[in-house]
Amino acid sequence: MGRMLTFEIFRYNPEEKGTEPRMQTYRLEETANMTLFIVLNRLREEQDPSLIFDFCCRAGICGSCGMVVNGRPRLACQTKTKDLPDHIVLLPLPVFKLVGDLSVDTGVWFREMYQKTESWVHTRKVFDPSREEERMDNAVAEQIYELERCVECGCCISACGTARMRDDFLGAAALNRVARFVIDPRDERTDKEYFEIIGNDYGIFGCMGLLACEDVCPKHLPLQNQLGFLRRKMGITAIRNLFGK
Repeated sequence: MGRMLTFEIFRYNPEEKGTEPRMQTYRLEETANMTLFIVLNRLREEQDPSLIFDFCCRAGICGSCGMVVNGRPRLACQTKTKDLPDHIVLLPLPVFKLVGDLSVDTGVWFREMYQKTESWVHTRKVFDPSREEERMDNAVAEQIYELERCVECGCCISACGTARMRDDFLGAAALNRVARFVIDPRDERTDKEYFEIIGNDYGIFGCMGLLACEDVCPKHLPLQNQLGFLRRKMGITAIRNLFGK
C-alpha cells in the first residue's frame, strides 16, 4: 500500500452568493507516479464533483494547471506526490482573478500584458507574400526560441514580490517577452522606444531582484539573464536620455 496523503484545498466559488472562502480536507492513497493532476481528477471523480481546477495538456505545455503547492507556485501535471510530504496544501495562484477554488483567469492578465508591451514585430516593411522568407542567423533564432518557450502559466508572476504588492507591475513574463523582441533583428524599435515601455517603476526598474520568478519557472527559462540584460540596456538608455544623446 502507498502512503495515505492528506490534501487541504482552498474552496470558494465567487458565483455562489453567501459562501465564504474555506479550506477543505481530502484523503487519498498514493499510487506509483502520481501527480497532482491525477490527484485532483481522482478527487473530483471519486469524492467531490464540485471541485474546480484547470487542466488541458497534462504535459507542462498549456500552463493551465498552475497553483500554489505548499507555498510554492507549480504546475500540477509536473508535480509528483513522491516529492512532497504526506500533508499537501493547495491554493490558487495569487495576483490573477479567481474563477473558483484552484482556477484563476490568467488570460486577461496576459492579453493586457501583450498590449502594454506591444508584443508584435514592429517593422516598416510591407509584407510581400511572393518574396523569399528573410534569413536569420541560427544562433539568434535559437535565442528567440529559448524565450518563446514561456507557457504563460503565471507561476513567475505569482511568485513575484513586486507583483504581489503592485497590480501595475509588468513582471518577469512581460520583461522576458520584451527581451525576445529586443534580440529579434526583424523588430525595428529603438532602445528609446523600448525605454518608453519598460524603463520605469512598473517595468524593469520595479524589479526587486529576488529572482523567485526563475526559481519557480516550470520551463526553466533564463529569466535572471534577461532581467540583467534589460536592466543594463535600459540603464544605459536612461543615461543617454539624460545627456540628450
